[in-house]
Amino acid sequence: MFEITVDYLVTQNIYRSPKQRPSWFARKAPTWVFYSKMIFIVLKAFRLSKKGDYTSERWVQSSLDVLKALESVGVIFEAENVVAFQDLETPCIFVSNHMSILETFVLPCLIQPHRDVTFVVKESLIRYPFFKHVMVSRNPIVVGRINPREDLKSVLEEGQKRLSKNISVVIFPQTTRSVYFDPEKFNTLGIKLAKRGEVPIIPIALKTDAWGLGRRIKDFGEINPATPVRICFGDPLYVTGKGKAEHNLIVEFITDKLNAWR
Repeated sequence: MFEITVDYLVTQNIYRSPKQRPSWFARKAPTWVFYSKMIFIVLKAFRLSKKGDYTSERWVQSSLDVLKALESVGVIFEAENVVAFQDLETPCIFVSNHMSILETFVLPCLIQPHRDVTFVVKESLIRYPFFKHVMVSRNPIVVGRINPREDLKSVLEEGQKRLSKNISVVIFPQTTRSVYFDPEKFNTLGIKLAKRGEVPIIPIALKTDAWGLGRRIKDFGEINPATPVRICFGDPLYVTGKGKAEHNLIVEFITDKLNAWR
């Protein structure tokens, strides 16, 4: 792939945010300080994407900039087993729980330096002013989340196209973002795509409620530095049979991690 020399880029199996003391203003108003930085990150990415210059390297840099902006207001990041997917000889399907929009912004700097990746995203994400151009430039798989049958067809067909081009796919099988993990609402879409593409699954357990859900705009809520961000990659799973056993293993992995973190 490519190399980026940035202190915040995860290059080892475990990452923890460096110790730093936020400024007085960041301690008093972490949400305001973070979003003021976030605006500049998105605008810069928007300008580049409009010109067709928003490369994979620049996507990683934007992702790192978001991570650094969160750390600058006191949010602590912990990432585990980040080498789980780095030596795979094929693309893979990342299957994760979904708490906030934070993971959409931060996962690229953990994954993209090692393998090309894109996301399955809801249609509303590609309608936001400015941000939509950035998201579209990453060639995501877009679902409406209104008709499950149509979403399944889109993910399987478009996902297969991405995999054939050696592009891995991140899927959040929950119907909506939530700080609570409900296995009943965690579908098998990732299992189906991995089976069709004959590629492994990398489970991801994450706790990202430091970036809260907003009241008016769900994606943009308050930032709570007292809540650490935790991300853990599981070891590769290969789908056999109908994939029920693998689905249960993913659910168990996420549940166990969330219980341990709480």
